[in-house]
Amino acid sequence: MELLHSGKVRDVYADGDDLVLVTSDRISIYDVILPTPIPDKGKILTQLSLWWFEQLSDVIPNHVISATDVPDEFSGRAIRCERLDMVMVECIARGYLAGSGLKDYGRDGAVSGNPLPPGLIEASQLPEPIFTPSTKEPVGGGHDEPIDFAQTVERVGPELAEELRRVTLEVYRRGSEIAAAKGIIIADTKIEVGHSKDGTLKLGDEVLTPDSSRFWGADEWKPGSVPRYLDKQFLRDWSGQLADWDRTDPGPEIPDEVVEATRNRYVEVYERLTGERWR
Repeated sequence: MELLHSGKVRDVYADGDDLVLVTSDRISIYDVILPTPIPDKGKILTQLSLWWFEQLSDVIPNHVISATDVPDEFSGRAIRCERLDMVMVECIARGYLAGSGLKDYGRDGAVSGNPLPPGLIEASQLPEPIFTPSTKEPVGGGHDEPIDFAQTVERVGPELAEELRRVTLEVYRRGSEIAAAKGIIIADTKIEVGHSKDGTLKLGDEVLTPDSSRFWGADEWKPGSVPRYLDKQFLRDWSGQLADWDRTDPGPEIPDEVVEATRNRYVEVYERLTGERWR
């Protein structure tokens, strides 16, 4: 196999016509890879994505060829997948007000061109889920920047832009329904899609994981308060307390207790969603 690309979390290998996508235990926040790994993170993300790909198979096909036909050294944390021509737009759906969406709403009364009613507060449920895309910058090319639907049309054309919006919102709706039955709120999520050789639009990368989504416990959710995050937002919040880090390289070492608390959140989400005990 030939290493094609090493990203913030995943390493991509070429193996004939296929790709082997290996998810590491690395973790990044604010586009900076932190020096401390989170044990089992790569396996949890891989196994949870595989579970979601199956749940969503009637919404949109995915790039998975095999979860087992991978080198033994990567067992459990890798998938063999199709090569996709990735769409250079980050597809984001939001059903609740949090993160950058909350900041944008406070400034504009809207998020990515989607007007919202007055009076919403942190963690408010939106009247309906909204599509809030962003640019997809290459590694080292700067931060992804929010764009509105008109700018998405400029980038990919009207037909594909409409399909991106439809698929993203449907993935969010289906995922939210499934998660709600397990007592979990998906506040927002990001998906990545691309075209296969025959032109079919397919899900790639990961889907509905603690790296790509905000998860809250439904029994702990209360608008106006900061929910207990079951994702890497916990780590972002920890880093916000560091007076000597400016969100640039090099990232800070993560203390053992924060590593454990982060891992525990990833395990909790996996177990609550899948109903399976993490080994």
